[in-house]
Amino acid sequence: MADSLVIVESPAKAKTIGKYLGSKYIVKASMGHIRDLPKSQIGVEVENDFNPKYITIRGKGSVLKELKSASKKVKHVYLAADPDREGEAIAWHLAHYLELDASDTCRVVFNEITKQAVKDAFKTPRKINMDLVNAQQARRILDRLVGYKISPLLWKKVKKGLSAGRVQSVCVKLIIDRENEIDEFVPEEYWSITAKVSQNGVPFEAKYHSIGGEKRELGNEQEMQAVLDAMDSGSDFKVAEVKEKERLRNPAPPFITSSLQQEAARKLGFRASKTMSVAQQLYEGVELGKEGTVGLITYMRTDSTRISPIAQEEAKEYITQRYGAPYMPEQLRVYTKKNSNAQDAHEAIRPTAVMRDPDTMKPFLSRDQFRLYKLVWERFVSSQMSSAVLDTMTVDMLSGEVKFRANGSKVKFAGFMKVYVEGNDDGAEEEHKFLPPIEPGDIIPAEAIEPKQHFTQPPPRFTEARLVRTLEELGIGRPSTYAPTLETIQKRGYVAIEEKKFMPTELGDLVIQLMEEFFPEILNAEFTANMEGDLDHVEEGSQDWVKVLTTFYESFEKRLEVAEEEMKEIEIQDEVSDEICEKCGRHLVYKMGRFGKFLACSGFPDCRNTKPIVKDIGVPCPKCEEGKIIERRSKKGRIFYGCDTYPACDYVSWDKPSGKPCPKCESMLVEKRNRNGAKLQCPTCDYSEELQDEEQEEA
Repeated sequence: MADSLVIVESPAKAKTIGKYLGSKYIVKASMGHIRDLPKSQIGVEVENDFNPKYITIRGKGSVLKELKSASKKVKHVYLAADPDREGEAIAWHLAHYLELDASDTCRVVFNEITKQAVKDAFKTPRKINMDLVNAQQARRILDRLVGYKISPLLWKKVKKGLSAGRVQSVCVKLIIDRENEIDEFVPEEYWSITAKVSQNGVPFEAKYHSIGGEKRELGNEQEMQAVLDAMDSGSDFKVAEVKEKERLRNPAPPFITSSLQQEAARKLGFRASKTMSVAQQLYEGVELGKEGTVGLITYMRTDSTRISPIAQEEAKEYITQRYGAPYMPEQLRVYTKKNSNAQDAHEAIRPTAVMRDPDTMKPFLSRDQFRLYKLVWERFVSSQMSSAVLDTMTVDMLSGEVKFRANGSKVKFAGFMKVYVEGNDDGAEEEHKFLPPIEPGDIIPAEAIEPKQHFTQPPPRFTEARLVRTLEELGIGRPSTYAPTLETIQKRGYVAIEEKKFMPTELGDLVIQLMEEFFPEILNAEFTANMEGDLDHVEEGSQDWVKVLTTFYESFEKRLEVAEEEMKEIEIQDEVSDEICEKCGRHLVYKMGRFGKFLACSGFPDCRNTKPIVKDIGVPCPKCEEGKIIERRSKKGRIFYGCDTYPACDYVSWDKPSGKPCPKCESMLVEKRNRNGAKLQCPTCDYSEELQDEEQEEA
């Protein structure tokens, strides 16, 4: 007979924990939050110390009734929501609804859902931590005040459906500021000179370094030509100096929420929301055959790189057995927090058992689960391994008074690189170029001297990975906020994604202009980061949450009064296109959707006709030879390519057709892109070729 009720957040978590605890425990799910501020009103009594007016979330009545009924049949009720501020708030709301005594030790937390971790947690239940609850309340109320005070103003002055948010507005401003940088960027010319040489039959490259001992930039063709003129008329180089040394490369720390989102975007192409969804599945538990349901990774909302000693010892044992003693450092690795505001309540994201390697788990996981688990597992194991040792070589060669330099490296000892190497935002992996044995005084013949003109490039637009990294560096938001923030700014139509990069929309630009004029502190990254710090202090118990809200609201209220009086009404006119609606004869207008611009009938709502904006890529259809290839979008926003005569011609390709025929079979080559670069590849045979520099830059 069960004498204890355990309440968790999700049915998957309930299923896993129920198997561990046995028949003495009833495990039920609250299905997330049970109470929240009302949607129909602000729900905060500003004059009464910001007292929140919580109501039961619509649709939760039957769940709560079931939980209350179950709670009356047992001796003990345990609240086992997630181990963070939000989870603590859910536990507090449940305790209030179930009328539990505030002094009860009813709160149970665990960082991983494994049998031992869960059983250990139930040995040491604690009281609900009101500092955590108040930090969550303060965040919720802050966001409600900003959203519900500014949004109606935007509806009134601009258009309905707009919103403003404490974190989302800063996020949109970052994207707009980057776009402005790109627009204002003035390219600067520069030149490079590459010498293609070989030694003992081994070809390599050397780059222009300096002239007459002075590092002189080559800003134009005349300066480049002056360097060529200063070189010896012969084609030989004399080796002036050779430097060889060892270089250590250390592993990346285990994942925190932001780094997991960034690396999953780089290596797996996952959106932040998808990463968190799949990670939640791995955390809550996966059926492993005879072993039952097991949580495979630790809690995935964390900004701490701390690792438990038990996990480190397990990793040490695995690494030593699998790779040998040299792959384990003399001392266990300890990673310090990058961000001084980082919370250290949880561990880093790691596998709950290193011995469950990805290949062993593969039969039990979906494709996405396997790929993300493999990423987490490899990152953690590599983080505990020895540093890699690289042999580096620098060769300086002279032609007249002009110095050229060649750099080479090779892996002497792979160390952690045997398991995993961290990606980067440019997508390219580090290339190790080997140089042949060279001695000072050697004469090396040049096979070619290649000058090349370049132009500086503007800063890149934000990808999800870059944006998450920037938010983290600025201290804006916290682990749980990144994914929903990025989703929100797209849903509102403030930004669109083109080729996996964020582009601001006209609507987003307009809203941020108004915010900058009337609520500059909301858009101030430092102000927002300081607010996050204040919330952290509330969590630590060193600051009063009401005081934090009072300080913020005093200036915010004055800003609101000014905006109400001075903000002018703006009528947004849709841009009219030349195209005519085939259903009603009116002009189509440009609209902004989640995946960018599209055409819609100006007669809306009488006529709801919409059409995608067709982009001709200038390539004839390789199938029917009559149509043109146009860029389209799938229902999920993914770009693909098809014939404009569809459905008469059903040609379709995820890869961009190049217009070039394959030299082997005459099929049209397509552009294939991955983190290592881009190439042209034949879809019907094995032919491929590298994209030329001009094509890569244009792409």
